[in-house]
Amino acid sequence: MTRPKRNLRMDLEYDGSDFAGWAKQPGLQTIEGTLEQVLGRILQEQVGLTVAGRTDAGVHARGQVVSFLTGSGMEPGRLRWSVNGLLPDTIAVSSITEAPLDFDARRSAGSRSYSYTLLCRPWPSAYRHRFVNFIRSQLDTALLHSAAAAIAGRHDFRAFTPTVTEHSYFQREIMVSRWHEDVDLLVYTIEASSFLRGMVRALVGTMLEVGRGRRPLRDLRELLAGGERSQAGESAPPGGLCLEQVLYQSSSKSKRER
Repeated sequence: MTRPKRNLRMDLEYDGSDFAGWAKQPGLQTIEGTLEQVLGRILQEQVGLTVAGRTDAGVHARGQVVSFLTGSGMEPGRLRWSVNGLLPDTIAVSSITEAPLDFDARRSAGSRSYSYTLLCRPWPSAYRHRFVNFIRSQLDTALLHSAAAAIAGRHDFRAFTPTVTEHSYFQREIMVSRWHEDVDLLVYTIEASSFLRGMVRALVGTMLEVGRGRRPLRDLRELLAGGERSQAGESAPPGGLCLEQVLYQSSSKSKRER
């Protein structure tokens, strides 16, 4: 007898350094491919995952969210324990919970927040190098703060995503855009309901040009009104970027793990 489908929410974190991004790709190690293989082995069924944010190669996550349907009756806590037992050390599942059937990790999300971390000092870090962008040159932090403030609000971000793209609508509302300093770290935080592909790294790369005095702040403001990708700065390296959190409406909250 076929069991009725259950909808499960999985919260996880990962070090994306050694992965070719989230999405499955033939012959490449990806987060999605690794998770589906492990879940299929445990649940003895093919599992399709819906993810809140599709991270690129080398990008990390501390608060990624996935949803999937299963006909298995395995208790969520036991499933989490089993999954973590088979995953590599670079991926860890923090919780698996029952979710309403209409919960969709991607479509139900209200907002997503990312951080980008710079290490600003004369020497690199041996233990943080996978999670920071090491910057030797001096940065004008006042200009960085002004650049971040300019990004907040609704803008046309077509200059900050690849020219060849699946996107047809380029306006996004940025709820949070700010830098903060923590000893020798500079951390950028950005929150929006959704992002264009490669958008955060392109924004950071352009802001770094402003902070180094290589581009006037007015250029960034003009680009936010719509522009060509070639007019913006180079994308910052992926290692400093991390998906921090995905927020959902209270009506779509998962039931407590049992």
